[in-house]
Amino acid sequence: MDGFTRYVLRQLLVGMVLVTVALTCVFWLTQSLRFIEMIVNRGLTAGAFLRLTMLLLPNFLPVILPIAAFSVVLFTYSRMVSDRELVVMRAAGVSQLALAKPALILSALVVLLGYAFNLYIVPESYKAFRVLQWDIRYSYSHILLNEGSFNTVAAGITVYVRERASDGQLKGILVHDRRDPDKPFTLMAERGAMIDAEDGARVVMFNGNRQHVDKATNRLSILYFERYTFDLETRRGAAPARYREARERDLDELFDPGKDPTLSRTDYGKFKVEGHRRLVSPWYCLAYIMIGLACLISGSFSRRTQSRRVVLAVVTVVAVQVAMLGLDNVSAKENDWIPLMYVNVLVPILAGFAITLRPPRRRVAPAPTAVAGT
Repeated sequence: MDGFTRYVLRQLLVGMVLVTVALTCVFWLTQSLRFIEMIVNRGLTAGAFLRLTMLLLPNFLPVILPIAAFSVVLFTYSRMVSDRELVVMRAAGVSQLALAKPALILSALVVLLGYAFNLYIVPESYKAFRVLQWDIRYSYSHILLNEGSFNTVAAGITVYVRERASDGQLKGILVHDRRDPDKPFTLMAERGAMIDAEDGARVVMFNGNRQHVDKATNRLSILYFERYTFDLETRRGAAPARYREARERDLDELFDPGKDPTLSRTDYGKFKVEGHRRLVSPWYCLAYIMIGLACLISGSFSRRTQSRRVVLAVVTVVAVQVAMLGLDNVSAKENDWIPLMYVNVLVPILAGFAITLRPPRRRVAPAPTAVAGT
């Protein structure tokens, strides 16, 4: 690796890390807001919050990496054009391929990293996220009990808790059970505690009463108790089976969804498109970089036309990305459009290579004009 390649590649890698970290922090902050309410009002621990949000991060990196690589290449090469570094290197006999070599090395690294995320890291992390989310929803029902409000914890069951103590004790409990429309009843207790048993969540109440109104006679019956155990949810064996989304399945399941009898045929197209998207999306990094190189280092270098070339590169990348999103949606409904997903990424790559590697035309100096009388 020559000195020019090392010099430019070092700048690209440093900029790539900085831009990726910045974009990742922005995505992490926007997604973490979804779980702040669970910490404040539902008692979700800080450890569970961090684990949930960290498991979501790998889902965004395959999207962030191509954009970060394109931004870094565009900025670095644009600065080198302004500083006349590329002019000097071209005058020294450096070829177009040698000028583009650092960006091509960066794109190769990002493509390999994209495949690692798409084929293994993202499915595994998203599967762990969904499992943790499912466990929180169905195994730790106490996070659903908001203080000072009526909480519907299951169909026909409403719970009110006046206060939750620091030790987990519940104070001022009211439970209304209307699962049986003919025999609804209300429980009130001074205090209680949540228990997550094997067959479901329960609340153990102390010093309270059970009230029931007989609809036939309209008589109120009150039963006082010192201790009462009430099941807040149905048995876990009756809980609905968790639907595994396309993002948490491997390629074999995506390309052969018929192996899962729980799937409907309407999901087959979505699963196949997800499988092809995982194979195609890493190459968008190379496509974006080739668009940037084709706009910046092809032809002659000029400060006057540099801004227009940067704008042209950005607009072209946005157009390719819009086409990518549109083809993903259309192909999910009609699988005959799937080949266009590959065409959309191959055309910018091949066109970018053709434009970038084309040797620049040399300007012919005007012939000197003869002076009259000489």
